[in-house]
Amino acid sequence: MATKKKETEKIQPKKDAAENLRDFLVDGLKDLYWAEKALVKNLPKMKKNASSKKLQDGIEKHLGETKNQVTRLEKAFEAMGEKPKAEKCDAMDGLLKEAESIMEETEIGAIRDAAIIAASQKVEHYEIASYGTLATYAKLLGEKEVHKLLKETINEEKNCDKDLSKLAESEINIKAK
Repeated sequence: MATKKKETEKIQPKKDAAENLRDFLVDGLKDLYWAEKALVKNLPKMKKNASSKKLQDGIEKHLGETKNQVTRLEKAFEAMGEKPKAEKCDAMDGLLKEAESIMEETEIGAIRDAAIIAASQKVEHYEIASYGTLATYAKLLGEKEVHKLLKETINEEKNCDKDLSKLAESEINIKAK
């Protein structure tokens, strides 16, 4: 029988674990860099599976923003004197797998469109939380340029979330009902 770790057991850090807030900020940027690049690859699939023209257009608009967000993250790395590097973001990986699963579990049409919006909003909420946390760290560390870049992205993510809610409430969810 395999030994079960106690729930209260202390987790030992990896050898390359962050030792200070700056390191943790850089680690977060690496996660988001991976996440945004993964989103660039997955948004076209979501667009192709959407039947609503407005939803397709919204996804296309956000794809352009996401590409700009990748570039903005590269600028944030540069501002910190770091090389842009993507490290797998388990959270975004899970959210994208869930989005694909949701599409497989829904019929094409309004119900799938509603599911795509639900999956997209989970992604947006994750991004808003992540960018917000990193922007707070950047401000505290005096990384003014990084803070500015991250705040710009937060505003885009919040606007995308609002647009998705508006489309869902005014049209898609009503059709899916």
